[in-house]
Amino acid sequence: MSCSKIFSGDLLELTYEIIKYLQNDFSTLHSCVLVNRLWCRLAIPLLWKDPFSISTENYNFIEIYLHNLNGDLKTKLNEYGIDKLLPSSTLFNYPSFIKYLNIHKLIFSVGKWFEYLKLRKLIILNSETDFKRLVHKSLFKIIIENEVNLHTFEIEFIPRYQNFPLYKSLLLSEDFNFSNTLNTIIFYCINFENIINLDKIFGQLNVLGSVHIINCYNLNNNFIQQIINLTKPLKIKSLFIREILQIELLQLLLQKFGVYLENFGYRIFGNLSQKKLLLKCITKYCKNIKFFDLNEFKNQIIHPILLNLFENIKQSLNYLSINIIISLVPNSNNNNCNSFLLQNLRQILPSRLEYLNLTLHIKKKDFGLLLKGIQNTFINKLTIYNREGDDILFYIKKYIMEKKRIKYLAIKIYNDLIYDKDLFDMKDEVKVFRLYNIKVQSYSDLYIGFYDYVKKTY
Repeated sequence: MSCSKIFSGDLLELTYEIIKYLQNDFSTLHSCVLVNRLWCRLAIPLLWKDPFSISTENYNFIEIYLHNLNGDLKTKLNEYGIDKLLPSSTLFNYPSFIKYLNIHKLIFSVGKWFEYLKLRKLIILNSETDFKRLVHKSLFKIIIENEVNLHTFEIEFIPRYQNFPLYKSLLLSEDFNFSNTLNTIIFYCINFENIINLDKIFGQLNVLGSVHIINCYNLNNNFIQQIINLTKPLKIKSLFIREILQIELLQLLLQKFGVYLENFGYRIFGNLSQKKLLLKCITKYCKNIKFFDLNEFKNQIIHPILLNLFENIKQSLNYLSINIIISLVPNSNNNNCNSFLLQNLRQILPSRLEYLNLTLHIKKKDFGLLLKGIQNTFINKLTIYNREGDDILFYIKKYIMEKKRIKYLAIKIYNDLIYDKDLFDMKDEVKVFRLYNIKVQSYSDLYIGFYDYVKKTY
């Protein structure tokens, strides 16, 4: 295909495909800018589509953005001496290239840029807080007014700025320009207590493909009640909860939008009866779960319901993370729960998993039964955090290494004698696994967190 494009004279499209392939290689993209005008014109949009996320010590790109500012905000910034730092002209309308915007990273970048200016005494400063907020507001005004076709918008909790409604000024602006481009919104650790107009915000987003709600607060009255009356489908793809919710409202939410839910997890959720209702709702309304993140599930009574849920989502499940907080009391109900899960999990796992994480108190007998029962299951990435459990390396070698049913492995061990020992640090063992084409990695590198998975996938 590439050769045919060359002979057909479609060199521009071919060049674009080559440069697009390098979109995450920033140093190479910077070199492409210097080749010629064509390469520069193709590389610049890729370099500037998500500038706040690029790891760099140079935050002067903020000055390039502020060059586009006009009106009262620019006058106020000039009082700090900013006008002396801004370029007189720019080659491109750089704000128009922004495709991905993370509120936390924007504010972090402004903070780093401010430290640079302050260290070199390049600005006249009366109030640090006022200056930073003025810059935040200015950047949002620039984004709104410069025809930005935003694709992904991540709204994260920001210490000291949690009540500063940056995102509302953007999404509710009369000059809102990406109602037909914004595809993904991620809410992370957001308090919805005083957030209103959500129905209006979602109502004007015409191509919104996925909404992700992770570790947010006050979902009961402020979020759920505002969105269950939406006429258009709201594709909530991810839901991770850390607070007690009104089960009736949650049931209404899942009943209406559960068909879209692909990633679900929770860490704290009410009493035993609420947990039962939660799992039954997920089982009934959510058939397409790909990532299930289970945390702090302590009641053995609920495990049959949980296993039924796993059986129900078996066809779609691809990522499973189980984290049970152990009890330090011997023979406690907590540790019985670990045994129950390990003994029964083998019955409901699909034939292939991309990722399985087990953070448990593991007994040798239970673990042996699990591995023996899933010999026909291929797991691409397996991470194990064995807390106060038995030595399981023998069973790993017998049922995993010799059967070659995994590709990547990470094991971390914690007990009174060993504090977070990692299999990756046992170099002789790593070499043995390598002989069987199993790559041992550190637990922290191979572990897949819920939030990280969502950001990478969507």
